[in-house]
Amino acid sequence: MSGYAEDQAGGAPAAAPGLDPAAVAGHQDHPPRMGFFTDTSVCIGCKACEVACKEWNAVPEDGLELTGMSYDNSVGLGASTWRHVAFIEQIGRPGEARQQPQPGGPRWLMSSDVCKHCTEAACLDVCPTGALMRTEFGTVVVQDDVCNGCGYCIPACPFGVIARRESDGGAHKCTLCYDRIGDGLTPACAKACPTESIQFGPLDELRERAGRRVAELHSDGVAEARLYLEDPGDGIGGAGAFFLLLDEPEVYGLPPDPVVTTRDLPRMWRHVATAAAGLVAGGLAAWLTGTRRQP
Repeated sequence: MSGYAEDQAGGAPAAAPGLDPAAVAGHQDHPPRMGFFTDTSVCIGCKACEVACKEWNAVPEDGLELTGMSYDNSVGLGASTWRHVAFIEQIGRPGEARQQPQPGGPRWLMSSDVCKHCTEAACLDVCPTGALMRTEFGTVVVQDDVCNGCGYCIPACPFGVIARRESDGGAHKCTLCYDRIGDGLTPACAKACPTESIQFGPLDELRERAGRRVAELHSDGVAEARLYLEDPGDGIGGAGAFFLLLDEPEVYGLPPDPVVTTRDLPRMWRHVATAAAGLVAGGLAAWLTGTRRQP
């Protein structure tokens, strides 16, 4: 398993705060854990991050037609959209179900979403080929030449990030530009962001910076500002990509309390082993009983 511990009270899995995923994966003397802090309060919805991601990683286009999703042609994360800028209208129109306008009046919420590079990564737990790997930077990467397209990782992800691409049948998602950061470069999306909404760096530093940013917004009267997925004690052990939001996570299409979907696997396997042992014992007892009854 990817790092869940059992509490002493009842064997229920619990996240291990402060878990070092690179060390757990066997990387010795590894560099600091790297990640993204996305500050949605300064996102202008330009989609430069989407374009830069596609260009650098040679990700195919995923449709140029109007989708009815406001100005959003890519709709959501997928095999061919590793960065996705969501447009949330809090305007309210007659006859349409919209988010309620805020006290300050109508507004747009914009947020650049990405793979969360979870500390407790269920996709890693279920991959049968080892195609999904934990890098020395603590990120999670799909090795295209190892992936067999089984798709087990797709339902395992609590955020619906991973998908299969029809052209090659393989699973694909954000790599946090593993090739770039290995050479000391900034990931393409963060490099292209004109407002520094996407910030890249050592995760501990980003968390400190994010805390200061929230305090700054609160002092400016933006009481609804809050962080999402920065807490190492949450249901996924904290994320390598976390966000500053201006509304509830559900408004952005994000689960409010995500948990690693494989958290119950150790207990399930114990039950399976117990049941299997019981069947074997029962079968052996029946065989012995039948043998004794023979003349």
